[in-house]
Amino acid sequence: MPGRSQPQRAEPSLVEKETAERVQKTVTALASEIGGRSANREGSLLQTVEYLERSLRESGYSPQRLPYTDSGLTFHNVEAVLCGKSNPERVIVIGAHYDTAGGYPGANDNASGVAAVLELAARFATSPQRDSIRWVLFANEEPPWFQGTGMGSYAYAKDCRSRNDDVRAMLSLETIGYYSTEPGSQKYPTGFHPGYPGTGDFLGFVSDVRSAPLLRKVTGAFRRATSLPSQGAAAPAGIPGVGWSDHWSFWQFGYRAVMVTDTAPYRYPWYHTPQDTPEKLDYVRIAQAITGLDAVVRDLANL
Repeated sequence: MPGRSQPQRAEPSLVEKETAERVQKTVTALASEIGGRSANREGSLLQTVEYLERSLRESGYSPQRLPYTDSGLTFHNVEAVLCGKSNPERVIVIGAHYDTAGGYPGANDNASGVAAVLELAARFATSPQRDSIRWVLFANEEPPWFQGTGMGSYAYAKDCRSRNDDVRAMLSLETIGYYSTEPGSQKYPTGFHPGYPGTGDFLGFVSDVRSAPLLRKVTGAFRRATSLPSQGAAAPAGIPGVGWSDHWSFWQFGYRAVMVTDTAPYRYPWYHTPQDTPEKLDYVRIAQAITGLDAVVRDLANL
């Protein structure tokens, strides 16, 4: 991967401190006030959709609720569009899933990713880039829809392909809130190169082999902008973990896509448990991640 992370600062910037406070507020609203967000909790799903729409409206967008049907049930993706000022037909998608596994709180998985999408959307709301940016919150990433046609991201990517949308890049923000400086805190699936670090203090960028050029571009832009350490890996999609989020759906329709993650079960002890609660997360590091992702989005939307 190109470049190196900037030297780590002793203290976050004022902007990062303010970002951390807003992200924590969002994660708490989703994971504690609303709670588990799955199909067997229809009321919670509706509350979540309304919360997302309200947040995007407050940032100046006119969000759309995009319905689709699976197994006789109707679900909703939520989309807000920042129209490009030069090439509006060219599209960057920044997304995260808002549902949770079972009735679990899902603070890290994936209120952390949702909060980052909402924060980034707010930052860009009054500053259109050359290309269009779509901020999308997806339903049904978790089982029983995982890697199936009932995923919200699958329905969305399918619609993009049916219209022949020119999606240049997709980033899936997936479980980005837990970091550890303890040696041995980071694990990897079988098949990963043994040279990756054993300490889970970094943000990961993961793609299939076809998306490797996008991965290198994204990782380089991130490293130039933030002191949060990062690692990038382009690997066969069949390796466990490589396709474990909404980027997988875009791969199915020929789009290049990258997952941004703290590596979830390979680091986070409370993955898919009732203990996935807001106090477990490192909001300053999430804010540092958002600093880097801000730069990534600007880079991608102005090529």
